[in-house]
Amino acid sequence: MRIKPACICLIALFATSASAENSVTYFQDGSLHQQEAVAAKGVIDIPLAAGLLDRTLTVTPARGTTIMAVETIKSDPDGAVSKELEALIEQRRRLEDRLQALETRENIFTSAAKAQSGKAPRKTKANPDPMQTIRQGTDFAIAQLEAVYTARRRTTQEIQKVDARIASTRKNHRNTESAIRITVTPPRGAVTLRYATTERGWQPHYNLHLGSDGFARLQLAARITGGAREHRKVRVSAASLAESAHAETTPAVSDNALLASYRLPIIDEHFTEGLFNQFSCVVTNTAAQYLPPGESGLFRNGTYLGTFRFEGISSGRSKAVSSR
Repeated sequence: MRIKPACICLIALFATSASAENSVTYFQDGSLHQQEAVAAKGVIDIPLAAGLLDRTLTVTPARGTTIMAVETIKSDPDGAVSKELEALIEQRRRLEDRLQALETRENIFTSAAKAQSGKAPRKTKANPDPMQTIRQGTDFAIAQLEAVYTARRRTTQEIQKVDARIASTRKNHRNTESAIRITVTPPRGAVTLRYATTERGWQPHYNLHLGSDGFARLQLAARITGGAREHRKVRVSAASLAESAHAETTPAVSDNALLASYRLPIIDEHFTEGLFNQFSCVVTNTAAQYLPPGESGLFRNGTYLGTFRFEGISSGRSKAVSSR
């Protein structure tokens, strides 16, 4: 494959191709594009979405078609935009790693606080005031928890800022995408392109329906943020690109696509009804996968009671959630 920079107008370059069908599937960490194209006079000129991942592009000839040459033309020869996007995406991944580490710290200090408060005071020569020691231990654990909550809030805010920068970078550099020229025989030969990009085209959104039997129904939906509106088929998946071969996908018939519904056990439920509704409970993630953070609606007996921030829970772990 030959790669050469070009400063020509891509719109004119694409005028000789006719595409038969487009589709894109948004995964948790990127997008998978598939496009069928028919040649005009033996040549197919077609744009590629921004953020192309290396070594993911394949061009498959249709029956009776032979590929003679494939040439990629980059309108961003220095790769400045791609490097900027890669840096931002890596920054976002590090922030997500930090959220998971903070969850582990939260569990550790929550257990420590419970252990301290549950100790029986025993007066000894080395510890003449056991109640003060217990209070100090409990206060230390709670102080650490407060630091964890502050760090998690700041990390979540940083993720939102990075997401905004990623969206802005992609929006401002739509014309810095690559193009591909395919020479085929016969003159009306057809091919199918398949490739992955770094675009994460959806954000998680939840609805938490509180039950009266010790369980809650948590619905995970994908809010479409990707720019592939021209595609006739858009699907979403909660899996990663590496799992794309066997992952379940859902058609995105609107800007919200329901991906999954979980029946999760809850304990320590507290609900205050009035002018200002407040609730709190501890939810256990019995699903097989990590539930990422996102905004969530709150429902009780079918009645909508507002929103809260769902901070994300690893599989098999429990976490307190609250509207406060």
